[in-house]
Amino acid sequence: MKQLTKAEEQFMQVLWGLEEASVKEIIAQLPNPKPAYNTVSTIIRILETKKFVSHRPKGRGYVYFPIVDKDVYSNQTLHKVMDGYFDGSFKSMVSFFVKKNDMDISELETILKEINKKKK
Repeated sequence: MKQLTKAEEQFMQVLWGLEEASVKEIIAQLPNPKPAYNTVSTIIRILETKKFVSHRPKGRGYVYFPIVDKDVYSNQTLHKVMDGYFDGSFKSMVSFFVKKNDMDISELETILKEINKKKK
């Protein structure tokens, strides 16, 4: 799976949240200053080329929708960070975030409980 640029990720976040949207609806969800219609349209077409987005006709335009699940992309991106910066070690990555973000024991216990729920 290809990596996305920051702008592409921003548009994907909007599409994942809305599930489907026209270019105008995507623009409405973006922070100010709003990008130009043509800019958004171009990036959406790039996302289609990268096989992250597809479209269907609606009236005189198109409605776009994600074809890559957010969880799938998040997992792939996280593994790329883990492999690139932590020698593929999940333990090293978590340890780094714990140290850098001053997590306390109760937060770690909550995370462990969530992990144990998933394993069951």
